[in-house]
Amino acid sequence: MSALVLLLAASSRLLASEPECFDVFDPEADGFKSIRIPSIVLASDGALLAFAEGRAANADQAKNKIILKRSRDGGRTWGPLAVVADGGDRSLNNPCAVVERDRGRVFVMYQAYPAGIGERNKKIETGYDGEFVVRSYLVTSDDNGVNWSNPRDLTRDVKRPEHVTTLASGPGLAIHLRHGPHAGRMLFPFNEGPYGKWNIYAVFSDDSGQTWKRGDIAPGAMIDGPNGKQASTVNETQLVELKDGSVRLNSRRWAGAAVRKTCVSNDGGFSWSKIEDAKVLADPSCMASIYRYTFPVGGQKSRILFSGPQSTKRENGTVLLSYDEGATWPVKRVLWQGEFAYSVLTALDDGTIGCLFEADGTKRIVFARFTLDWLTGGMDRGQK
Repeated sequence: MSALVLLLAASSRLLASEPECFDVFDPEADGFKSIRIPSIVLASDGALLAFAEGRAANADQAKNKIILKRSRDGGRTWGPLAVVADGGDRSLNNPCAVVERDRGRVFVMYQAYPAGIGERNKKIETGYDGEFVVRSYLVTSDDNGVNWSNPRDLTRDVKRPEHVTTLASGPGLAIHLRHGPHAGRMLFPFNEGPYGKWNIYAVFSDDSGQTWKRGDIAPGAMIDGPNGKQASTVNETQLVELKDGSVRLNSRRWAGAAVRKTCVSNDGGFSWSKIEDAKVLADPSCMASIYRYTFPVGGQKSRILFSGPQSTKRENGTVLLSYDEGATWPVKRVLWQGEFAYSVLTALDDGTIGCLFEADGTKRIVFARFTLDWLTGGMDRGQK
């Protein structure tokens, strides 16, 4: 590479503005012992809606509420905390959100655990009825997150009747398909237990959320673990639409090589290819985000984003960019060098990229906004 090209590349990197970071959820200020498990979507009126679990203790199941803050200025400032769903003594977990394109309705799925029962507890029952059944709910908003519907119980639609104990929607984002034979379908990513024996799959609706169906589990989740016992390689999962309308699952690694796990559906999320390693994407066993930034239409490039801790620990929060549907990830830039856990990507109407993430261990949830120019060091400049 010539000296002139190197100089121009360096100049481009300097010209790209640095990310801006803003606190969204702070447990002490917001009245909770802990706030974890972020989700974020852009509402149809341009407001950013940031969701999380507000916890009564530093535990996964601790009388959690599903909480929300809204931003009207691209994530720079955030309004007062609102409670989207409150289960009383039951713990509400795994907020997973999507905005339906046609009407702008916001959908959030989550699960409710029995009072005082964690996901490892052997009292959790299979099936649909009983005190110790984990249930799955849906709430919606038709005014961009200001008001919310009463919870709708979808347990029978999203949960298999036998063997399954725990459930998790996402957490993070669901998707609304744009291309292919299933365009218009809404898809939520799910995993199911028992604890440590996870399977991943999708739940979908073709009628704007009136009815829901569950797809098949992805094959190949189980491997031989220590002492000859089987262990699952997968856990919390996210979805991304590929350019032809097929769908890729990208899952947290539970066992196996310390990289993300992935598989693809060519029938709108009903069935899946065998789970395999996403070898370039390191994973210290942490939820991460995958997000369609642009489709290759109208002169645009295909761009898929990924965010997660690229380390052996939950640190070094990095954003990666793929131009070839996730086959390779040639662009990589560190967003947050310190402790970095769960994260969720989004994009604003002006193309600004946003990342809502757990920072400083899990002490606070931060929103970072940055440009494609910053991410690529100016090398994507001037291209759609």
